[in-house]
Amino acid sequence: MNRTSPYLAISLLLSGSVTTLVVQADTFRCGSQLVSTGDRAFEVEQKCGPPAHRELVGYTLGRYERYETVVEEWVYGPANGMLGILRFEGNRLVNIETRRGR
Repeated sequence: MNRTSPYLAISLLLSGSVTTLVVQADTFRCGSQLVSTGDRAFEVEQKCGPPAHRELVGYTLGRYERYETVVEEWVYGPANGMLGILRFEGNRLVNIETRRGR
């Protein structure tokens, strides 16, 4: 067995296939304002303004699976090459993802 094969496989995986950096965060900066997970959609829009792109992702079951809640993603940016992707479930900010483009 060739001892270099695991190292070769790792180096091939790391060399060319990674073109986007994705970071999960609990806060997102809009100018001098900060939004955090748990904020309401209208609070985010007051601080950040309207998103560059807004998309209805679908629906998910709410607490105790008694009702459906709307799932939306709002995209802000790019600002300095970074996109902010904010995910709302039932009008609450539940996830913040920042992504550097290619």
